[in-house]
Parts: sequence; C-alpha cells; structure tokens
Amino acid sequence: MAGVTSTTDRTRDPGRTREAILDAAEQLFAARGYESTSLQDVGAMAGVSRATPGYFFGSKADLYRAVLERCFAAVRDAVREGRRRTLSSGKSAEVVLAGVVSDYFDFITANPNLVRLIEWEALSGGKHLQELPPHLEAAQEALGALREELDLEHEWGVDASQLLLSVIGLCWFPLVHSETIMRALGIDPGNQEFLDARKRHVVDLVLHGMAHRASAPLSIT
Repeated sequence: MAGVTSTTDRTRDPGRTREAILDAAEQLFAARGYESTSLQDVGAMAGVSRATPGYFFGSKADLYRAVLERCFAAVRDAVREGRRRTLSSGKSAEVVLAGVVSDYFDFITANPNLVRLIEWEALSGGKHLQELPPHLEAAQEALGALREELDLEHEWGVDASQLLLSVIGLCWFPLVHSETIMRALGIDPGNQEFLDARKRHVVDLVLHGMAHRASAPLSIT
C-alpha cells in the first residue's frame, strides 16, 4: 500500500495534485451531486488547501466539467480498445456480441461513479452534458463500434441504437438501484457471485433476443 502523500509533496508535483483533486471531486460529485459539493469539500478530501482546487481549475463548474471529461475519455478509450480487439479477433458475430456486453458490464461495474454522475445529470435535466463533446463522442463511438463490429442492420436486422439502449438498461439497473429495489429484494449489489450471475444473464438475454430477431422478426402493430 502506498504511503499517504502530504500536501507539501502534492503542491510540488502539479500533475499529482491535479489528479488528486479530480479523484476527490469525482467521488464527491458522484455521492452528493453538483449542487451539494463545494470546492472547499474537494480540497479537504484531496488533502490540499481550500484554494488549491480553484487555482487549478478555476470555478466549480470548470472542475465538474473536467471530471465529466475525464470519465467520458475513459469510456471512449474502452470502446476503442474493444473495437481494436474485436476487429483483430476474427470471431463470429455471436462471440463478439457476448464479449461486447460482457466488457460493458465489467466497465460500468468497475466505474460506479460514472453511473452516479450520469444519474445526477438525469435528475437535473442533463444541463451539464448537453454540450459536452466527450459525452457526445463516447456515445457515437459506442454506437459506431456496434455497427462496425456486428454489421447489425444488414446481418441481424437490428437497429444499433435500440440494442445499445437495451444493453445499457440491463446493465445499469442493479447499479442505479443498489440501495432501493436491490435491497428490497434482499440482494447485495456488491456481491461478486451476484454480479457474475447478472452478467451471464444479461449476455444470455441479448444473445437469445438477437437470435430470435434474426430468425423470426417480430411485427407488432
């Protein structure tokens, strides 16, 4: 375990200080939301002076934007790495789809702050995300990756945006409602056995749904 870094050490290393502030801000914004988090709170959690977050980022709004940009940059990097790995694998579409769903589930489970930040944005009308380029780029790259990797419209007869929304919904629900519906059902959302079973269940649902769609498209009027 790494030792605790003192405030003096951090201020001598601007890069480490900036990352410490971003880490603390991400935790606080995810836990409390934008309105209930102050720069002073962030400074205290990061182990720096009250003025340091403002010195590095300016305003709270600018710090929040930097947190969101960093989160969506991680999403974009994950999508690009998944696309690179998939296109070089030569696997069947079914195997690729299972891997895409599995990778996405693992990513958001390992990054719960991203989910919480987006939920706070949903509650506030998404005002901070509407014109945030990394948010738009990450969404479009994920959509493009599905289309490119699986040739959904031509081979499967499936709208890529519908599939992406379904995968997001199936994967996000346990994280979003970890303290509400999950607890009411007596399920510990942090239990690894449950998470493994949930991932298998989501992969199975998506694969069976796609197979059924490809063999016998439904017509609902």
